Amino acid sequence: MESTKRVSIVLVAISIVGALGIPLGDPKFIAQAFVLEGCFIVLAILTAKNYKHVYIPNFIISGIVIAGNSAFYKHIEIMTTFHPLYNAIVLITGGYVLQVLLLITNYLAYKQYKHPTLSSKTN
Repeated sequence: MESTKRVSIVLVAISIVGALGIPLGDPKFIAQAFVLEGCFIVLAILTAKNYKHVYIPNFIISGIVIAGNSAFYKHIEIMTTFHPLYNAIVLITGGYVLQVLLLITNYLAYKQYKHPTLSSKTN
């Protein structure tokens, strides 16, 4: 599978988990949640179309999500107590596991984009 397709799949997974988590969040942040999910959907589309400058925004948004989830006391409390369980699963899966997976797959795709000869020798 092409490396940019892997990045697109991870971005779609993040969008799905995020969409499942929007109804669970604080209603006063619903607009920000929709904007963030929209960003992930746009990035998934641009990545699938092999837009060459999409790697940097992928790195940035993933870092922001990880930092944001780590900075908010309420998120930390939900993830450490697993109460409510569904919220904790969504936060851990979408906010950390898939974000780290995005960083890894995006890095590999970026490396292949920058040095296509090195990548073809290792495959």
